Amino acid sequence: MPTRSDAASPQGFDSKAFLKQLTERPGVYRMYDREDQVLYVGKARNLRKRVSSYFRKTGLAPKTEALVARIERIEVTITGSETEALLLEQNLIKSLKPPYNILLRDDKSYPYIYLSSHQDYPSLTFRRGRSKKGGGTWFGPFPSSGAVRESLNILQKIFKIRSCSESYFRNRTRPCLQYQINRCTAPCVEFVSPEAYLEDIRHATMFLEGKNPAIIQDLMTAMEQASQALQFEQAAAYRDQINHLRHVQEQQSVEAEGGDADVIALAQDAGITCVVVIIVRGGRVLGTKDYFPRFSLEQSEGELLSAFLGQFYFGGDVKRDIPRDVLVDADVDGRELLAQALSEAAGREVRIRGNVRGERRRWLELATTNARQTLLSHLASKETVYRRLLALRELLELTETPARMECFDISHSHGENTVASCVVFDENGPLKSDYRLYNIEDITAGDDYAAMRQVLTRRYRRVAAGEGKRPDLVFIDGGKGQLNIAREVFDELEISDIPLIGVAKGVTRRAGMEQLIDAMTGDVFRVPADSPALHLIQHIRDESHRFAITGHRARRDKKRRQSTLEGIDGVGAKRRRELIRYFGGIQEIRKASVDEIAKVKGISKTLAESIYAALHDE
Repeated sequence: MPTRSDAASPQGFDSKAFLKQLTERPGVYRMYDREDQVLYVGKARNLRKRVSSYFRKTGLAPKTEALVARIERIEVTITGSETEALLLEQNLIKSLKPPYNILLRDDKSYPYIYLSSHQDYPSLTFRRGRSKKGGGTWFGPFPSSGAVRESLNILQKIFKIRSCSESYFRNRTRPCLQYQINRCTAPCVEFVSPEAYLEDIRHATMFLEGKNPAIIQDLMTAMEQASQALQFEQAAAYRDQINHLRHVQEQQSVEAEGGDADVIALAQDAGITCVVVIIVRGGRVLGTKDYFPRFSLEQSEGELLSAFLGQFYFGGDVKRDIPRDVLVDADVDGRELLAQALSEAAGREVRIRGNVRGERRRWLELATTNARQTLLSHLASKETVYRRLLALRELLELTETPARMECFDISHSHGENTVASCVVFDENGPLKSDYRLYNIEDITAGDDYAAMRQVLTRRYRRVAAGEGKRPDLVFIDGGKGQLNIAREVFDELEISDIPLIGVAKGVTRRAGMEQLIDAMTGDVFRVPADSPALHLIQHIRDESHRFAITGHRARRDKKRRQSTLEGIDGVGAKRRRELIRYFGGIQEIRKASVDEIAKVKGISKTLAESIYAALHDE
């Protein structure tokens, strides 16, 4: 076995490990250099595919090669759609000004819809950029000029709002073509009253703010009133508007009033906590920030969030913009007190909420997804794994840094469908290509010791014979009983140079309170909860547990889906079909005698006896 005095120090960005855990959802990625300065901001429909394209071995442009050579780390923000990714990308490019984003855009690159300030007959028009001159109301930014024109087209069909310029409007003496094709009510020649026109403007504004249900309710009321007044043509016009609105499926990204929030979600795994903050202003996601706070074992999620919010808004020298809503994905201890303090600091009411619906629920789900993804990236980073490996070597007083570690766990349901898992970690983290599941057979139901003996014997018999990959360290998920079985198997196979460590949950069975047991000495010891070595052990143990449960459930579900007749020698698909057709179902076959089973076409007396025995566990 090759020996190494130390693991290789992490050098540069480990794209392989990063891409392995990267999501395929849409989002934005940010590339940073060694000085932690942003190099490039990009968007993607599929983050994994887009980011992986930068690390091809051939076909890269010189500019891209220069960019990749400077990458030290990459951060991603998951969005709900490619359109949201586009808007967030432009916000980040404008605020961060990355050197490799050559075409930096200002506000003029954004298309808007402009509602003019005309007192009686305002217009809705397409505009590039947002100006403070002339008053009026702006809706946007939209993701593209096509989205704006499509929205204006819908508004003209439904509400017949004028889209002409002010000079054209003032100089008309008769209706234009738009009136002839039923896309305008001809306010230029006063074919519509200011009151009726402004009502259409009110509904158009509600449409742009995403309030379609409220518009439909207004129009239904107006339709009923017109019908009762025997104004059937007007009622039919309202009906057509309602039908158009119900068929509008486009989702425009517009800047809605009152959409200011900080969305905060928390994720924990392997002793690490990640908190992600998504900043939403004017209904638009402006960016994200992630934090990795230290915490004690005694802190619950609610206590941790409470402490984080206090530090985030009131700690440090930076005065933060406090929005009207702080959305959280867990109950916060001292919520009322924190909300009161935030309200006093902001000079207005600030709410801390978790039970939200609609768009705010979607923001919270995005924050939760980003927290999990960011934590996975952190756990998979070369620097994190390297630091943990060194801490593990020091903790266990190993002469070498382990290059391959294996961990075993047992899973079953009341002794049935027993499965053993073997997960493998190396200096890059989980080595999923080497994961293995073992179906445990011919043991007493629920005998975990026998299951552990069987899987370890099957795994290390080949190692003892000089075959297969040899681990540098083996973990057993369980207490002294399972560890003693492992020690006996190793003694029987004459394996004495692989350290065996048991990972027991401890008295409280809480994460961070694990007890480690050395099979060689029998020593039982605990490790500080903030130890990188313990975090690595927890990660390995949790992955082993997850893989075992996943394998067990898959085996159990397969058995549930499988006909009871499958697996009986001599009973193929055709004979199963004949048995089911003759008796009507498995329950009736179980009730049948051997002679009755033998009456089925293609079933001999001998085969009938085999079927009867299999169905009655004889």
